Amino acid sequence: MSIKLRLTAMSFLQFFVWGAWLITIGTYCINGKGWSFPEFGAIFSTLALSSIIMPAITGIIADRYLNAERLYGALQIMYGIILFFVPGVDDPAMLYYYILAAMLCYMPTISLSNSIAYTILNKHNYDVVTVFPPIRVWGTIGFIVAMWVTNLTGSKDNGNQFYIAGIGAVLLGVYSFFLPACPPQNTISKTAGIFEQLGLHAFKLFLKYQTALFFMFSMLLGAALQLTNMYGDAYLDSFKEIPQYEDSFVVKYSTIIMSISQISETVFILTIPAFLKRFGIKKVMLLSMLAWVLRFGLFSFGDPEGGLWMIILSCVVYGMAFDFFNISGSLFIETSTDSKIRSSAQGLFMMMTNGFGAYLGTVASSWAIGKFYVLPNGNTDWQGAWLAFAIYALVVTVLFAILFRDEKKPVDVSNLKH
Repeated sequence: MSIKLRLTAMSFLQFFVWGAWLITIGTYCINGKGWSFPEFGAIFSTLALSSIIMPAITGIIADRYLNAERLYGALQIMYGIILFFVPGVDDPAMLYYYILAAMLCYMPTISLSNSIAYTILNKHNYDVVTVFPPIRVWGTIGFIVAMWVTNLTGSKDNGNQFYIAGIGAVLLGVYSFFLPACPPQNTISKTAGIFEQLGLHAFKLFLKYQTALFFMFSMLLGAALQLTNMYGDAYLDSFKEIPQYEDSFVVKYSTIIMSISQISETVFILTIPAFLKRFGIKKVMLLSMLAWVLRFGLFSFGDPEGGLWMIILSCVVYGMAFDFFNISGSLFIETSTDSKIRSSAQGLFMMMTNGFGAYLGTVASSWAIGKFYVLPNGNTDWQGAWLAFAIYALVVTVLFAILFRDEKKPVDVSNLKH
């Protein structure tokens, strides 16, 4: 098997073992188990907490002490084993700790998988810029396939989704031990201080007004990034409570409908260079924020019949909302920070969005829905909840347009690295 094909298989499984349950755990907890929104919010917040805690720690281990592919394999196997126990947990407080343990193992493997791919491709004299993106696209395909498998096997509201992911993770963990060796590079000096080892020296960027403002908005928009992953499938599945919609395609195949969002990602990511070249970073980020307004607003007014086009369009604009923000934000860091701290600055960007921002969004949204949008009969006012999220995204967009100043000219992306 060729190197590229072996890395493609790793990329496919890397996101398959996440996609099998990430979109449907809301349906499992809220619709299947009947747990409250704050209880589910606490469980989902473990993704953000793990994003804050683990990547820096595993990065140091892979840089200095242990082969990256072995660390990666061990983490995937532990992740899979933990998932096997999840279906037997009936207490949301206990499930919090199981999912937290699983996420502490899984979240750092996302960056580790990239590092492994880069190392192996470079060792075999491949052009990483050309070869890696097609490999990474198979990760998104793996995520989509997992969503379809979960839906078509009737697993979206029960524990089978975790068995699907767990089996895939153990297989991926074993498979990774047969990848080419990626030994420690010892890139961090043993005499370096703890702040440098953890990449915390990048926090001095908060002393610069413009960069600090960027990180603040990254956190605020990061609060919106996981909302449809949290609630989207549960929302579409909830239409079964309305007699005229209970046998609709949207209810039966809600997870497949949600997979349009991931398909959209693969399309919009190809348009980013053209948009950046024409409009520049700030305008592309504004387009992303407006897309989030549409994402939530269209969900608010959609339904499985006359409003089906709104649900479909909401999934389509997700690609612009998610990709445009992450890529343009990463490029802003690339072009506005000192090369000596650029990698740490990129880590800080991810920490503010997928860490602190996502935690804020998870906890605040679950509290707000539980407090204001659960009706006396126990049903959820999803229209009101999605509309509130849309208004939040609109406020962030307006503030960003007024306060953020990017003086750079439209970006030359002829050599843009993905």
